[in-house]
Amino acid sequence: MFSGKTVWITGASSGIGEAVAYEMATDGAKLILSARREAELARVKAQCVQNGAAADHILILRLDVTDEALMPAAVTKAHAFTGNLDMLFNNAGISQRSLCVDTDMATYRRLFDVDVFGQMALTKLVLPIMIEQGSGHLAVTASVAGKVGAPQRTGYCAAKHAMMGFFDALRSEVTKHGIFVTTVTPGFIRTEIATHALKGNGSTFGKVDKNISGGMEVGACAKVIMKGFRAGKREIAVGQGAEMKALWVKRFFPNVLFKMVEKMG
Repeated sequence: MFSGKTVWITGASSGIGEAVAYEMATDGAKLILSARREAELARVKAQCVQNGAAADHILILRLDVTDEALMPAAVTKAHAFTGNLDMLFNNAGISQRSLCVDTDMATYRRLFDVDVFGQMALTKLVLPIMIEQGSGHLAVTASVAGKVGAPQRTGYCAAKHAMMGFFDALRSEVTKHGIFVTTVTPGFIRTEIATHALKGNGSTFGKVDKNISGGMEVGACAKVIMKGFRAGKREIAVGQGAEMKALWVKRFFPNVLFKMVEKMG
């Protein structure tokens, strides 16, 4: 399905973005890999090549999604790579580990700059290209936290709820242009998301919590995401823990879920 397609992945230097990059490369996609850490992107590219991808089919494009001033040039370079942008997978993001009462407003703004406004800004710049093409696929890594509120995640949950709303609404506008939209809602996945999460004062959490260490292996997660992409799913829930059941409980028995998370808090 992705053979010969140009796929742009943000947050490609680790975690879900890295794992999906390997799957896409194996599938024959031409990849644009973006993140802030260029050395890590080079490592991901090298692994893709080792897995059989052609080196000239992979472009490393350093990008900080909070720097909107540099985005237009990045989009121009990405589009020029093959002349098409068939898919944009908005996967950059950071999480949070702090109570609301202990969280600075600057930390909330940082979460929204990375997890919301950065994704919106890049999507808005790519959208005219896809409209002109008459085709494209926009995807975003949201979270179960985009559906369910959880303690020590007030800012993260707010940001991910925003992403679910934005891309669900966007879908209603762009389907007529041949553009498909997918929201990905992972549960606990074994990545560095907790290590890089923000504490209330904006410093780095710096450790892996039990939920993440016991979560789904990231390679297995990427395979589920790819299966969902191929099947044309508009929403892909991926995970293996009890948190995945929360999606169902929230829908049918919201008060039960509220009581459960209150106990967690």
